[in-house]
Amino acid sequence: MLLTVKEAALHLKMHPNTVYDWAKEGKLPSIKLNGRVRFDQDNLDNFIKINKRAVFDPNPVLIQTGISLERYDKLLLRRRTELNGITRFNYGIGSVILRKTNRKEEKYYIDYQIDGRRVRKTVKGAQTRADALKVLNAEVSDAFRGKHGFKKDVPLLSFREMADLYLERYSKPKKKSWKTTDLVFLGPLKRAFGDLKLGYVKAEMVEEYMAKRLADGLKPCSVNREVSCLRTIFNVAISWGYASENPVKKVKLFSEKENIRERVLLPEEETKLLLSCSPHLRPILEVALNTGMRRGEIFQLRWEHVDLEMGEIRIVRSKSGRGRVVSINSGLLAVLKGLRSEAGSGFYVFINPETGKPYVDVKRAFQTACRRAGIKDLRFHDLRHTFASRLVKRGVDLILVKELMGHASVITTQRYTHSQAAEKKRAVELLCLKAPEPAQERQTAVKSEAIPVDPSLLTHSFSDN
Repeated sequence: MLLTVKEAALHLKMHPNTVYDWAKEGKLPSIKLNGRVRFDQDNLDNFIKINKRAVFDPNPVLIQTGISLERYDKLLLRRRTELNGITRFNYGIGSVILRKTNRKEEKYYIDYQIDGRRVRKTVKGAQTRADALKVLNAEVSDAFRGKHGFKKDVPLLSFREMADLYLERYSKPKKKSWKTTDLVFLGPLKRAFGDLKLGYVKAEMVEEYMAKRLADGLKPCSVNREVSCLRTIFNVAISWGYASENPVKKVKLFSEKENIRERVLLPEEETKLLLSCSPHLRPILEVALNTGMRRGEIFQLRWEHVDLEMGEIRIVRSKSGRGRVVSINSGLLAVLKGLRSEAGSGFYVFINPETGKPYVDVKRAFQTACRRAGIKDLRFHDLRHTFASRLVKRGVDLILVKELMGHASVITTQRYTHSQAAEKKRAVELLCLKAPEPAQERQTAVKSEAIPVDPSLLTHSFSDN
């Protein structure tokens, strides 16, 4: 019995396009009759017995044939619904859900059922509906294979190849600091795991890597940053279908409690430091001390974001990816007005006169100023710590300090409450002092106390003189 392409697709439980492509490539036995492709049912039955996995593999047409999303929608999209800002695309095997956040960002979810159990999850890193659709198809395919005892087929990608893909497709588009973070971390990670296939990297290897990096002289926090990058790479590899598990998931990072710096610039140190600064460095430090802005935020500050009339600095995008507004106090306002009058039509607030561009770093000038002032163990970033610690010390609410600092969570801001150790010690020492008696008790005591009186005064008469 001869079957058409559609009939063969129903018999094989495959998409017609896949059947046609496999016949064209010679994977499926077929014949041509009057210029049309036909399939012998007996041959297809034998093909099923020999290639059971290939026939029942529900890999997506989108991945197998490389067709466009529009074409895929025409073939398999059953229904599209919109409700309360949420759009659902039903593809039969499951749904792709698009929701827009309050910040107008697009977030994708997948929703499907396996053995009567509903699975709904966020697709991390998905930029388009096609990305989410590939994850949906991959997960349904994996669930189907697991149900029927098929081994999961994961591409044999090396860690080096995945690291390069991660940097180009994930880190660079999404991370503003990729040059100073991921790009730096990938060097030692590639040397350690570069030639290994993703599936061969185990938790024990990661533990050995951490011990070696620690022996090399790195601080625990630095090792943790590298391993966190490794974890993210594997998470992205899983979402893209290049890995099935994350070996870093079972690895415990080093404790960083001992690495928390509490270096705060003392008032007398601030006076010495500012007096020891070169002319171009002093206003930069004054901005840091009075706003808590990060070094990069200061160097990239533009005059269009400084409102001297309202007394505000608008930071468009910070390390956390969110903007914030910092108020300008009276002392800093005078400094910025002086800079504005000298800047003329300059675009940036701080320009390196040697390059004509914004400063990249002032490390050498800062170290020179610290040496002249006799200040040791001070980093530029400690000026930001100083700003926050002084606010907390003066009783400013932690939530307000969080907003001024641009922290994503108040948990980060709470670290500055630990820097008031001396104040806390003085506070509890007050308990050792004898508490004063209440006023009413003192008056009662005075009345009941015997006061000695000179007897001669009792008979003495006073004159008006």
